[in-house]
Amino acid sequence: MINLTESPIRTRREGAILEVTLDRPKANAIDLATSRVMGAVFRDFRDDDSLRVAILRAEGDKFFCPGWDLKAAAGGDAVDGDYGVGGFGGLQELPNLNKPVIAAINGICCGGGLELALSADLIVASETATFALPEIRSGTVADAASIKLPKRVPYHVAMDLLLTGRWFDATEAKAWGLVREICAPGDLLARAWDLARLLESGPPLVYAAIKEIVREAEAMRFQDALNRVTKRQFPTVDRLYGSDDLHEGQRAFAEKRDPVWTGR
Repeated sequence: MINLTESPIRTRREGAILEVTLDRPKANAIDLATSRVMGAVFRDFRDDDSLRVAILRAEGDKFFCPGWDLKAAAGGDAVDGDYGVGGFGGLQELPNLNKPVIAAINGICCGGGLELALSADLIVASETATFALPEIRSGTVADAASIKLPKRVPYHVAMDLLLTGRWFDATEAKAWGLVREICAPGDLLARAWDLARLLESGPPLVYAAIKEIVREAEAMRFQDALNRVTKRQFPTVDRLYGSDDLHEGQRAFAEKRDPVWTGR
């Protein structure tokens, strides 16, 4: 893993779970340097076969992330600068990230911060979490959200949030399916870890196949995508169908026991 000494990003590992903490006072805004570090962290997570699940969280109770650091931009950070290997926040454009990522949202999550959360696979939120895409008010476009949000929620809901920039709370986010669960602020991290441990115990090769199929099928016709699965034309599917884990799952079912997944 990369050296994170004096970095705005901290990591903690337990078993096959990696916790990634954004800690950049006062608001956890992301500048170019921070984005590059986040990209390197998630790249290393992707490439480390001993890691299976990541949790993305932020330090403090008031802010998860407001997105792009406007003060850094005023100081010379170009909005079209080098965000690093994973694009803004290290997740949005990281190729072949076939492991589950959980976002734990505390406090304000807006603009690029919400786009970052949308890049995770599962979101748990504090009761105090609030969300918005306020770019419209500053005369710019929430580019990643304009692509992702209509695929996550009904069209008219997405357009409402994009065109008005209004704030919405965790209850509304859960109603639209953006958030998996809401919990008390003091329980947020524990709930994220509970979910991560559940996923850690699951079959990593199946997770990888699910993520690749979902990602690649977005731009394909149903039958074309299904044909690629059945013909083992997705690398993760081909690896799964030829794996020891596939046979282990079948044996465990027949023997009425819990499977032991090795990722091989």
